[in-house]
Amino acid sequence: MKTALIIGATGVTGRPLTQYLLDSPLYSKVVVFSRRALDIEHAKLTNHLVDFDQPQQWRDRIQGDDLFCALGTTLKQAGSKAAQYKVDYTYQANTLEAAANNGVKRLFLVSSPGANPDSSMFYPKLKGELDSFALAQPFETHILFKPSLIVGNRADKRVGEKIGHAIMSPLCRWFSALAPYRPILGDELGRAIGHCAETFTDSGKHNIELGDIFTYLPE
Repeated sequence: MKTALIIGATGVTGRPLTQYLLDSPLYSKVVVFSRRALDIEHAKLTNHLVDFDQPQQWRDRIQGDDLFCALGTTLKQAGSKAAQYKVDYTYQANTLEAAANNGVKRLFLVSSPGANPDSSMFYPKLKGELDSFALAQPFETHILFKPSLIVGNRADKRVGEKIGHAIMSPLCRWFSALAPYRPILGDELGRAIGHCAETFTDSGKHNIELGDIFTYLPE
């Protein structure tokens, strides 16, 4: 029986992931680190309310077996590139480092198919830098998920996401070359990550591309 650690549990991917892990017989305890409280009650759930700007106050609590990182924001929601970088990179990097230093064995990280630390574009570069940092940490197993557009019901209304979903979904059905970029529901991604954690046994460093993510959806 394992302990799962989660950041990003209030998001469109993190919420179904958290529920999946709570229902999983693999985990006896699910520990969430979040800025606001979850509206979920469960005997296995512990919810630490933390200030991600003050990692020294909570990093010793990152104790467990598997770390799940599904934290993220948009440029519009964050308000600036600096603010988005803080959420998408700094907060996650601090958590990754603390977990690795505390002996957590496995990392499950939501990344991006275009992640590249050498990219000239802000977001792919940001995600690439986080991937590079994550892979340098001494986890026994690194699993990086590479979904395309993640869609779902969010508290913040993302018009661009809805437009992208409306355009890309039919295009990806019509043109096989675009299939790797088809949108995925946050609920699907969250459940696939949870099922992967239940079934994946290999150590080392692994990228799970979009097509492979769908194969991890539980039946």
